Amino acid sequence: MAERAEIDLSNIPAHVAVIMDGNGRWAKQRGGLRVFGHQSAITSVRDTVEEAAELGVKFVTLYAFSTENWNRPAAEVMALMQLLVHTIRKETSTLLKNSVRLQAIGDLKSLPASCQRELAEAIELTKAGSRMTLVLALSYSGRWDLTQAAQRLASEVAAGRLQPEAITETTITNYLATAGMPDPELLIRTSGEQRISNFLLWQLAYTELYIMPVLWPDFRRSHFREALRAYQSRERRFGKTSEQLSVS
Repeated sequence: MAERAEIDLSNIPAHVAVIMDGNGRWAKQRGGLRVFGHQSAITSVRDTVEEAAELGVKFVTLYAFSTENWNRPAAEVMALMQLLVHTIRKETSTLLKNSVRLQAIGDLKSLPASCQRELAEAIELTKAGSRMTLVLALSYSGRWDLTQAAQRLASEVAAGRLQPEAITETTITNYLATAGMPDPELLIRTSGEQRISNFLLWQLAYTELYIMPVLWPDFRRSHFREALRAYQSRERRFGKTSEQLSVS
């Protein structure tokens, strides 16, 4: 595992996205219900957020609940929603102490009213946080994000406020749920699955992917540093050659 001294603090990604996978498998290995894995994952979230803030990451986006997750058994979904409310309420004081601002992206109107209230309150209470922004992706998917952006753009065109030929990549970026945030430079996925699962499809165009076999409830600060060390060992070319980068 990577130690803090092995991390180059001058090369920290501004935005790290995380697919927190493996809660169910972790619980099953221990003979428990899937929700036991979700409950046990709170320490992993706390470790990740605190380590990221201490290292200088400015945005961390956690894939907490996808639009596809609504298709899980109703009992599990209900337990997840209750856990979400409880966790937000419990962790708000920690966010305030660490000057971490909370934001959320996704179809938030589809969440239970209690979740919406707790989320809105925590977002309001932490809005002055300047050290880092923690983004929860809730009832989110990349296709949902692109669809809602297309719908809003179509409305602007229909109203005559926007000409079709004026739509650029920047325009689309500004209509996504992540408007105002830098694209993630690093995506961490736990549990070893080799896919992005409909997460930040537009935003991940040039993101470095780091897949690790550890299940999310076992993820700790040292794992986060391991992912950062791997990121720092890579050459980010953005379509250019190594030779072009060395000249520039």
